[in-house]
Amino acid sequence: MLGAIIGDIAGSRFEFNGFKSTRFELFDPACDYTDDSICTVAIADAVLNKKSYQDSLLEWCRKYPNPMGSYGNRFSAWIKSENPQPYGSFGNGSAMRVSAIGWLFEDEVETLRQAALSAIPTHNHPEGIKGAQAVALAIFRSRNGADKSEIIKETEQKFGYNLQLTCDEIRPAYCYSETCQDTVPQAITAFLESKDFEDAVRLAVSLGGDADTLTAITGSIAEAFYKEIPSVISKKALEYLPKDMKSVINHFYRNI
Repeated sequence: MLGAIIGDIAGSRFEFNGFKSTRFELFDPACDYTDDSICTVAIADAVLNKKSYQDSLLEWCRKYPNPMGSYGNRFSAWIKSENPQPYGSFGNGSAMRVSAIGWLFEDEVETLRQAALSAIPTHNHPEGIKGAQAVALAIFRSRNGADKSEIIKETEQKFGYNLQLTCDEIRPAYCYSETCQDTVPQAITAFLESKDFEDAVRLAVSLGGDADTLTAITGSIAEAFYKEIPSVISKKALEYLPKDMKSVINHFYRNI
């Protein structure tokens, strides 16, 4: 979970500028948490405290209505609605917020079911659901000892994503996209090519896409696979977060 939040914060200042290098300061005064962190906390809070995913998303997003980078237009309208309904989104928001589900359920079937349920309040398009499930399953498999070749095979077979390109092959033509189908495979590729957690974050940023979300997804999987995040990185990221978010994060780590 913290891997997603670190990725979000590190990528936040590059969200709209198509940065194409791994050489940058991981944290900068221009960084902050965005909607990715808020929604990640909301999904974790829902599982930990047995809330509905919709209620928890509405609660947290209404509490923090003006994050860095803002919410997407349709998601913002959903937050403000008196009767929020799914709106058929296949945006990458379903995938960036799902990380806690990959940790908090103990079998594949329930992990996939809960990932779908977490997406459906907003991202009920099949691609939106698929993106959330692919990320949750990669986290679930990683924390349970799968190697990268197993993750590649399962992700390609179950979800139809192409994971055969390298970051160097993706980078030149890749540009900003808010869709699951143009974010999730690229984020997984950055994880697969990485040698450690920090390298995964840097590779994801370097692709030059929707940097905070892309890197949140990559970071969430990398945390599960590499088993730990350097303490200096974790401590610095937590400095950006308000107390109530840190409280949910602490609760999460007491339960995994």
